[in-house]
Amino acid sequence: MDSLKKMLAPDMAAVDAVIRARLHSEVALVSQVGEYIIDGGGKRLRPALVLLAAQAFGYRGTHHHELAAVVEFIHTATLLHDDVVDESDLRRGRETANALFGNAASVLVGDFLYSRAFQMMVGVGEMRVMQVLSDATNIIAEGEVLQLLNCHDADVDVANYMRVIHCKTAKLFEAAMRLGAILGQASAADEAAAAKYGMHLGTAFQLIDDVLDYSANEAETGKHLGDDLAEGKPTLPLIHAMQHGTPAQAAVVRNAIEQGDIAKLAEVQAIILATGALEFTRQRAVQEAEAACAAISAFRDTQFKRALLELPHFAATRQF
Repeated sequence: MDSLKKMLAPDMAAVDAVIRARLHSEVALVSQVGEYIIDGGGKRLRPALVLLAAQAFGYRGTHHHELAAVVEFIHTATLLHDDVVDESDLRRGRETANALFGNAASVLVGDFLYSRAFQMMVGVGEMRVMQVLSDATNIIAEGEVLQLLNCHDADVDVANYMRVIHCKTAKLFEAAMRLGAILGQASAADEAAAAKYGMHLGTAFQLIDDVLDYSANEAETGKHLGDDLAEGKPTLPLIHAMQHGTPAQAAVVRNAIEQGDIAKLAEVQAIILATGALEFTRQRAVQEAEAACAAISAFRDTQFKRALLELPHFAATRQF
């Protein structure tokens, strides 16, 4: 990540300038909430994908800065809404916007960021860009609803869980790669390959997020351990534990999911460890990372392609 940040530093500075300019609103609370969550940091992987993909295909304009900011705005809007739905009070080691400003402000500023993102994409003047981003935002919203329906349902299977990941998380990674490919005037085959890379990368990233919810250092992740359990989310570590544990272990996990029982966190963690659920999920993430790399293997060799090939390894092995 350090080498990637160094390589993209000039472009990211340009993206940050766009973000600052586009966050401006005559309504002070809009700018205040928007800047608070943008300033909260984050890995900025999604905008980085727009930059890397565009330059991997030889793009030399400035629209990639605008679209990278669009992707970051869409991602930020989903975070604002997610934290309200999940009743979260901590993100990236700071109070969530809803904890600080209230649920109403968070939802409404999230709406502002979505609408501002669409204003910005219109300015690019490319119908394919609008199609990709409008489809992506719609599918992300469906993924959020699917996840809501799955909460406290211990009968969710792996296929249903993966569908949520693909819609809720991986779709924006896929869209970011498509945007870069479109700007770089990639062939239809290369655009499809870029999108496939994004989907697998985003899936690996979310799988590790679900691992870290039961194994990470809170100081490193900036989130409470066991948040998914408290919200009754049946993630892959829990699904695997129920499928491969004893009947008594499966019953404990099932009850914890159905009740959102954070008091059972230590017991659930022990069961997850005993059934090898974390290692299983990590291996699934590694498979997704390998598939991402394979998808772009035929791309022309550039420093941008090499950076894209390094990102899946980071996504599948990270500890924060």
